Amino acid sequence: MRAFQRRLVEEVTGGGFTCLLTTDARLRELNRQFLAHDYATDVLSFPAGEEPDGAVLGGLGDIAISVERAAAQAAAFGHTIEQEIEILMLHGALHLLGMDHENDRGRMARSESAWRRKLNLPHGLISRARKRK
Repeated sequence: MRAFQRRLVEEVTGGGFTCLLTTDARLRELNRQFLAHDYATDVLSFPAGEEPDGAVLGGLGDIAISVERAAAQAAAFGHTIEQEIEILMLHGALHLLGMDHENDRGRMARSESAWRRKLNLPHGLISRARKRK
């Protein structure tokens, strides 16, 4: 995972970030604490300067990934847990760059798709969500 993170820094973000690999329970706690959402999720991004306590460990910010959720999604989509964590890390890194798929008219989706192809990753989060609709 560290090699992939270094590759993201060199090729995608241009700046460092920390990545916490943790549990569903921890992601739920972080989601509740920082975003007021009381549920677990697969990945959360905290751009530098947005944490209420001002604690930032990485240059661009921090990413937290649920390994439990990544394992379940990897099984559901037929690829390895490592690939799923890489997909989630890419998604989180794009958020650290200020992208927001909720309201950017497809900019983040296009960027994620292009980077997935360059990094040889399977379908990402945004494309999966669109297929379910």
